[in-house]
Amino acid sequence: MSVLLWILLFSLLGGVLSVIAASLFLLIPEDHHPHLLPHGVSFALGSLLSVAFLHLIPEAAQGVGVGNVERLFATVLAGILGFFILEKLLLWRHCHAGDCETHGEGHFHQPAGTLIVIGDAIHNLVDGVLIAAAFLTDIRLGIVTALAVAAHEIPQEVGDFAILLQSGYGRGRALWYNLMASLGTVVGGVSAYFALERMNGVLPYVLALAASSFIYVAVADLIPSLHRRTHLSAALQQLAMIAAGIALIVMVNHWAEGMHPDTPETASVISR
Repeated sequence: MSVLLWILLFSLLGGVLSVIAASLFLLIPEDHHPHLLPHGVSFALGSLLSVAFLHLIPEAAQGVGVGNVERLFATVLAGILGFFILEKLLLWRHCHAGDCETHGEGHFHQPAGTLIVIGDAIHNLVDGVLIAAAFLTDIRLGIVTALAVAAHEIPQEVGDFAILLQSGYGRGRALWYNLMASLGTVVGGVSAYFALERMNGVLPYVLALAASSFIYVAVADLIPSLHRRTHLSAALQQLAMIAAGIALIVMVNHWAEGMHPDTPETASVISR
């Protein structure tokens, strides 16, 4: 299977399928949401951090060599600060619960819902670029990166659905707009495939930006939301779900390695 087809399939997984999964979650009675959503957030936290620190950064460091590691980590730092600025501009929204300033309880005006859709489309476009960069580096890295994207997209999409519904959108309209925004992942992935495959020297730094986005989401959004539950039982449940997220990424990596046992230098050109 060609690399482009891998990117298309897993871009759909990270975008469209996560929206569909989030819409199914909304079929659950709302009084169950506060109990279920934190588990999804904890799971996403474990998957994001494991992909960032165990896969993306090591792979990027190997790509640039020892002499450029400092520049690579400067890219990670710049990415984290950049995503902070984007979030301040309300273009990068990652609220996973209904108690943040943007996703707070109460009624939202129609422009707020429109802004969520625009921000989500930009977010998904960037996710597609990151997925493509990972697949162009290594098939295995692409698979675990796409799964990490999907893991944090689902609880985010649930929060976005809540904003759209509270902004006056009907369920069908909210689903349609979210699906349209999710196609940004495919657009970003395909565009990056044709742009980045001729720019191999740039790929490690794109992977560094991917890692910075995952770290930012985990540190700025997911961890603070989990700290709102202070009971010991809640903390143990969170740790268990975080461990489950890490375990999934590790298992998927072993599965992908079994499918493509080639080295990272050759895996990205399989069947191209």
